[in-house]
Formats: sequence, C-alpha cells, structure tokens
Amino acid sequence: MIIKPRGENIELELFHSLRVHKKLEVEDENNFAYLEKGWLGEKQFDLLLLGLPNECLILNNLLLKVNNSLFQIDSLLITQKKIYIFEIKNNEGDYFFKNDRLYMFTGKEIKNPLNQISRSESLFRQLLQDLRFNSIVESQVVFINPEFFLYEAPVKTQFVFHAQLGRFLKKLEITAASKVSADHIRFAEKLASMHITENPYSRLPIYTFEELEKGIACGRGCGCLDLEDTNRHTLICKKCKFIEDKESAILRSVGEFSFLFPEKRITLDVIYTWCKVIKSKRTIQKILSKNYDLVLLGRGSYYVEKEKK
Repeated sequence: MIIKPRGENIELELFHSLRVHKKLEVEDENNFAYLEKGWLGEKQFDLLLLGLPNECLILNNLLLKVNNSLFQIDSLLITQKKIYIFEIKNNEGDYFFKNDRLYMFTGKEIKNPLNQISRSESLFRQLLQDLRFNSIVESQVVFINPEFFLYEAPVKTQFVFHAQLGRFLKKLEITAASKVSADHIRFAEKLASMHITENPYSRLPIYTFEELEKGIACGRGCGCLDLEDTNRHTLICKKCKFIEDKESAILRSVGEFSFLFPEKRITLDVIYTWCKVIKSKRTIQKILSKNYDLVLLGRGSYYVEKEKK
C-alpha cells in the first residue's frame, strides 16, 4: 500500500521548461542530467516495490527533520517485522571500491553512498525514538542500473546490485507477507505528514523573464518554440509537425509561465509577450476570460484561477 507516492520532481520540471527557453550553463546542464538520471532510477525501483504484497507500506521521496538535522530517504518500506530504508543509485560504468571509498575508473572519487545511508539510518532511528515507535531498521543502497559494475566490492555490505535484485525482492516478499497493524499505518501516515515539501538542497539556475526566449513550446515535447499560427483554432510545430488546439496550447503556456514565475501576475500583455506566436491579442484575451477570473485594476488588471465551486 502506497502511503506517500513519489509525486512530481519540481526541480526536474523546472529544468525541462528552462532548457526549452534558454541555453543552460554547463554546471546547470550537468545538474539536470544528474537529477534526471537519479529520478528515472527511483521510478524504476518504485515499479519493483509495487510487486510486493499489499500488506506492506511504501513511502517515497521523504525529506524529514530530527534534532535540527535534515535527511532524505528515496524509498521507505514498512513491514510488520522490519523497516527498510533504500538509497537508489542509477550510476553506470565501471567503478572500484578501496579503503571504504568509491572511485570511478578515471581515479575520480565520488561520494560513498554508504556514508549517506548510514547518516539517514541514524537520524531515522532518532526519529523512531521521538515518535516512540519500536522496529528493526535495515538500510540498503540499490544500484538499479544493469550497466553498473563495482570492482573489489566488499562481500558483506549494504549494496544491492542489479543482478541481485530478483533474489533480494523474493526475500522482501517473505518479510512483507505479514499484515501490518493499525499502529504501523498510523506511524506511516505520521511520517508522511512530517515530510518537508520545500527542499533547501535544491540547486536551481537563476533566470529572468527578459532573458528567456519567448514562444509556446511544442505540445508533443520535441523542445521546439517555433510554432505556426495557421488559423483560428490550431497551431503547428515547424519541427515535428504536431498540430495542437490553440486554446489548449495557450493555457498550457500560461501554466508554464505561472510555474516559472509564481510571483508574477497573469496579465494580457505579459501572456501575449510570453506566447509570442499568437498573432491576435484578442484571441488570448478571450481564452483567458473564459478560463480565469479577471481582477479589475485599470491598466494593472490581471487574471487569477477561477474559484472552485
């Protein structure tokens, strides 16, 4: 049973939007690639956990705080007998382990995930004590990518490699077969309520409205801003020839604007500039008036989301 789904990765969504409207710096591009790769690995692991008996409880992407210390858990599995903490890694290529350190074959040292998960496990145990919940805790680092190989890996460790996943999941199935109690469910729901939504570790690029290239992004997701306003009702992407209803394209672009600039008001002039390809300002006005409420402030009038009835 999923108590807390992974949800959407806001950082990754923002990077996807920004990459369409500007060329990112090398550091930001590398950060995007790292985030995307990690997110894909976590989603793959989510699918594996869904194959476990429904008696266990799953919480994904937890950011918690205990004794003024923040810690993140990729996946948490609560069973009747034990709680598992999973750190998911989607590395690929050849690495080697030496003196409790992890290296690429180039000789470059990277963070040892055992240190990270050891810290998370320690802080989680403190949280268990604070919440007065008693359970055995076990932590694992899962290397989800089949193209990852670690030379000189220690025999007894918390690493789970791709080739071991089948056997590891069968062991989890046995542990997860016993039904959890009401106390387990209350504990899981408490953890979900303690999740911190704003991640202070986020490393987002700095950007302004003026510097971003304007235009409606292709609805198929090809990354093109070069659309053609062909007639009253549709737009066509000049790159992949995808045809989209004009109203849905404009509304999607307004949503993207609000996502990138939550502090800015939705005004007719700003959206006309942001969409760029739409020839008629009146077309945008009609669509905004239909889907948003207008707050009248003379030249400063702006649109807000319609109140739900």
